[in-house]
Amino acid sequence: MGPFTMKDKDLIMRAAHQEGIEPKKLEELLRGGRAVLPCNPIHSPVPVAIGEGLRVKVNANIGTSRDYTDISEELKKAAVAIKYGADAVMDLSTGGDIDEVRRRVLDTVKLPVGTVPIYQQGIEKARRGAVVDLTEDDIFGGIERHAKDGVDFMTVHCGITRESVQRLRRQRRLTSVVSRGGAFLVAWMVHNEKENPLYENYDYLLELAKKYEFTLSLGDGLRPGSIADATDRPQIQELLILGELVERARASGVQVIVEGPGHIPIDQIEANVRIEKSVCKGAPFYVLGPLVTDIAPGYDHITAAIGGALAAYHGADFLCYVTPSEHLALPTIEDVRTGVVSARIAAHAADIARGRDLKLDERMSRFRKELDWKGMFDTAIDPELARERWSSRATKSEACSMCGDVCAMRIMSEYLEGRKGQKDHGVC
Repeated sequence: MGPFTMKDKDLIMRAAHQEGIEPKKLEELLRGGRAVLPCNPIHSPVPVAIGEGLRVKVNANIGTSRDYTDISEELKKAAVAIKYGADAVMDLSTGGDIDEVRRRVLDTVKLPVGTVPIYQQGIEKARRGAVVDLTEDDIFGGIERHAKDGVDFMTVHCGITRESVQRLRRQRRLTSVVSRGGAFLVAWMVHNEKENPLYENYDYLLELAKKYEFTLSLGDGLRPGSIADATDRPQIQELLILGELVERARASGVQVIVEGPGHIPIDQIEANVRIEKSVCKGAPFYVLGPLVTDIAPGYDHITAAIGGALAAYHGADFLCYVTPSEHLALPTIEDVRTGVVSARIAAHAADIARGRDLKLDERMSRFRKELDWKGMFDTAIDPELARERWSSRATKSEACSMCGDVCAMRIMSEYLEGRKGQKDHGVC
């Protein structure tokens, strides 16, 4: 953030209160670029701080596709994401009236909202011809259109260059380019034989970001889409370029996040986080997953949660959820719920290891010890599912139907601690 106004001070105070830290500490992190506070004043969302030493945040992606264009369903997805604890929502719509979806999401979601403007520009150009027919004015005009609507943070694939394309040609990746925005730009550069406009005219992008006060999320257009391509030269080359762009953004007073992989095996996750934090001078790291195996379609919320927990433990700051529909279909409302809960579990697991929010787990353990089902449900990340599972198998015991009268907690209360029975906690 640039010079702080009274409005900024208020945002910092509110965000610091949510984090349980001193406002001065958060202000130092923001000034140093080690944390961001995405907040386009046109949208003016609830302030959510993302970065070093803060609670690990979770983003939920929603958005239409060519085959499914129901705006009301996307708004329901957004509501479900917020209900189950998402800290931000990204609208990745590519079908129907994309402007209308975005504006409705911004009207409805009071948390930070992100987009990927080149999706819309590429789709609209493809409807009349081909993605490679985009002009530089199209690309920057799309960014400004989203900024004027109030988008708080935007993914921009600035780190792919013509040199990157040549490296891709030399190094035959198993899955090539899996980022949609990255693919649009690689195809554009190959077809037009020109440099990436977002890299070549990065100073203009910074001017737009400063004018409209949106946060740049520097996209990983060359992220690995398979374990075989993890931590390869194209990925690392792009990250080195992003490190340079982070410094230029900070010098211009623009907030910036760096996006990360992708498909990464467990033994490479720590190294990936450490490289980003070193090369990008502590900039907040926003990771998709990472997915730790390629063979679990239908369960990629689990592969991502495993990777996300490890990445966050080692210093990643922002987890993009992955749903069970990843690689298979547009997510359903239930998929969104599952994706958010899975990512929140990963984030919380990392927070515990980093010394935060331990009291929540202590509270749950006390309720379990007391067989206080209402307390357990109230503390659970997903209370409805916990209650549903508990009540689906009836039992006459005060314990659950798995152990019943031979519940270890009950036996120890009676014999080791001398307490006969447990009190009724009023769960029906």
